[in-house]
Amino acid sequence: MQRRSLLSLAVAASLLSPAAVLAQTAPASAPAPAAQQSQGDLDKVIVTGTRASNRTVASSAAPIDIITPETLEATGTTELATALARALPSLNFPRPAITDGTDAVRPAQLRGLAPDQVLVLVNGKRRHTTALINLNGSQGRGSSPVDLNAIPISAIDHVEVLRDGASAQYGSDAIAGVINVVLKKNSSGGDASARYGQYKKGDGKQWNLGADAGFKLGSDGFFNVAVQGGHQDNTNRATPYNGVVEQRYGDPEVKSGAFSYNAELPLADGISLYSFSTYSRRNVLSNGYFRWAGDIRNDRSIYPNGFLPQIHNVSKDVASVLGLHASASNGWFLDFSVDHGYNDLSFNIENTLNRSLGSTSPHQFYAGSLHNGQTVFNADATKDYSVPWMKGGPLTVAFGLEWRKETFESTPGEPNSYADTGLMIPALDANGNPTGAMVRSSGGSQVFAGFKPQDTSLHSRTSRSLYLDLEGNFTDKFSGGLAVRNEHYSDFGDTTTGKLSLRYAFSPKFALRGTASTGFRAPSLQQQYFQSTSTNFVGGVPYDIVTFRVDNPVAIALGAQPLKPEKSTNYGLGAVIQPMARMYLTIDAYQVTVKDRIYLSENLLGPVGAYLATQGIFNVNGGRYFTNALDTRTRGIDVVGGYRWKLTGGSSFDLTAGYNTNRTTIQRISPTPAALSAVGIGLQTIGRTEQGRVQFGAPRNKFSLNGTWKGQHWTASATATRYGEFTSYGTTAATDQTYKPKWVADLSLGYRVKGWEFSVGADNVFDTYPDRSIPGFGTRTYLPYSTQSPFGFNGAFYYGKVSYSWK
Repeated sequence: MQRRSLLSLAVAASLLSPAAVLAQTAPASAPAPAAQQSQGDLDKVIVTGTRASNRTVASSAAPIDIITPETLEATGTTELATALARALPSLNFPRPAITDGTDAVRPAQLRGLAPDQVLVLVNGKRRHTTALINLNGSQGRGSSPVDLNAIPISAIDHVEVLRDGASAQYGSDAIAGVINVVLKKNSSGGDASARYGQYKKGDGKQWNLGADAGFKLGSDGFFNVAVQGGHQDNTNRATPYNGVVEQRYGDPEVKSGAFSYNAELPLADGISLYSFSTYSRRNVLSNGYFRWAGDIRNDRSIYPNGFLPQIHNVSKDVASVLGLHASASNGWFLDFSVDHGYNDLSFNIENTLNRSLGSTSPHQFYAGSLHNGQTVFNADATKDYSVPWMKGGPLTVAFGLEWRKETFESTPGEPNSYADTGLMIPALDANGNPTGAMVRSSGGSQVFAGFKPQDTSLHSRTSRSLYLDLEGNFTDKFSGGLAVRNEHYSDFGDTTTGKLSLRYAFSPKFALRGTASTGFRAPSLQQQYFQSTSTNFVGGVPYDIVTFRVDNPVAIALGAQPLKPEKSTNYGLGAVIQPMARMYLTIDAYQVTVKDRIYLSENLLGPVGAYLATQGIFNVNGGRYFTNALDTRTRGIDVVGGYRWKLTGGSSFDLTAGYNTNRTTIQRISPTPAALSAVGIGLQTIGRTEQGRVQFGAPRNKFSLNGTWKGQHWTASATATRYGEFTSYGTTAATDQTYKPKWVADLSLGYRVKGWEFSVGADNVFDTYPDRSIPGFGTRTYLPYSTQSPFGFNGAFYYGKVSYSWK
């Protein structure tokens, strides 16, 4: 049970002065391009982070960004996560490669925290997470976040991003903040667009089609429908090895399609029925590590020249919501809703073999699937009260309840995908020549072994929560809010969180705002019950690693314990400055401490492999499991500013800038369990590689400057973004590498006439690449770039787009 004094949080927030934060904050982790907002956006009414009906961006006590569809489309991408990373402070979205299913469902980080520590809403309703759990060497390792790219950009009206802890308002996961995707609700008109592009290298060709249309529903209702589909070829930035390029290293091949609708139908005066839904299907073909002809894992009778195994993931993502809201004559606003969503992810392994089946091995396998589902019932009530001590307006009182059921299921692959016959094969030397000895072959389909029946399972849990939220203006200058939430989970019990928000406007040009809150994140079912075997490269050497469930007897023998919820404390202090018309500046400092942070342990190698053999697990080099082994603290600052010039002839020029710097430090690492010490002396649950990933794996800072000119027919935009340095840690300090900061420039030009718009653009127009990885420093010589690069490693991308809008 988590119990915190809100009074103590308020006192602590008051002590968090800008000078103190600046003195204690060193640059580190997490990027942040400028949120491209105009002065008018500060006056827009928001629905995220507040229950009040008239709260705006400028009057919010917590930092919030509004990302418009124009901003999303101007980024030159059709992926929502990529677009947000280019438009948002504090969002990091690298493009890892050769990371199994993570190539298909990439995680994003907000404010340098874990991808699953940000809550995603659609139209204010909780979105389900992906079934995938990111297990390999990428940022967000061990997380199962929401798949943002399953939401079609063509359906989005705008995105609201609350950069502040909000567990007391929304429940689990809202430690780093909240991303609320608001769908279009037009009753007429529409848009249609076609886009084509490719990289300077000539690969990665992409086409995308999208459209949306609004229709009137009843007398005052609407039905808005959107579709989107496209295809992306793979990219390859691998370099020659032994004179040839056999490996592929870059973005996967993707075929995608998505559909959504958003509807509302008035039933009577003040009563409306609403519903919305999204559907996405994505086929992703990604690459594993090439098996050379002389690799002991290869059978030359099948692949005389070696082979490149591939993973074909099919991700199906569905979410539907049905609700009723009513405005009563006594001032109460009631909202009842039920939503159900799920993600299915299947694994089909191609161009591969199972070495233990010998020359009769099939070349492709069905390796099983993962399913994650969520059903939520919400009942919310809100009313504005006139009270004598609230001089600046009414007191908004909101309360409600939520009931949620979550399920996670893994299903086995076909028998050949996990079979291990114990076949003995000749041992090979470093040159691939037989040594005369015999060794046991590896089992299972290569690059990704099928899920075994004993590894698969079906698990579910339920939770219920009650919340109370108070918000209002004490005077015309002073406003505040208080929220308290209690949740009960069927698998680990109760937790209570609270949040205090305050804002004081010294004048219309300057205001201070601050928040103090506690939060939590429940361990996901994936983190508790996922189990599989996969190949990982550690220091450039392949190892077969088992990810154990925490309740597996072998995991327990290695020190695993039942997972507890993460607990956080958030402080934020900021200023909103509007010195003149059409100019604004916001500065927000924050500190987030997370206790019992859930993390995937180090790959436990060495003597662990011999121990696993005694447990009947052969030819596996090591194991790992999830653990509450870390306490972390993240400190940072966000700065966002902009100015709009009104020019002659009705044209305008917007200049926006954004900067983020933050640093995550590990405050505590649990001692190595006695059980693990007994297996292997010197093993650490969280070793230096993973400590480095948490603290230095994301860019230390990020700066972005955008200028957009709009005329009667023409639009031109230019963005320059500086990504700060990041460090990749090896198993020893000698194998660490720090990657230097890089500038990336994007340009676009558009022409509008009679509903048509024609545009061309270039992302990364100067063809910037990250530093090359030092060969031998934990990397393979033919993989020249780090997968942690925040802007990828594909180089310049050129595109053209045609769109038509009608009213």
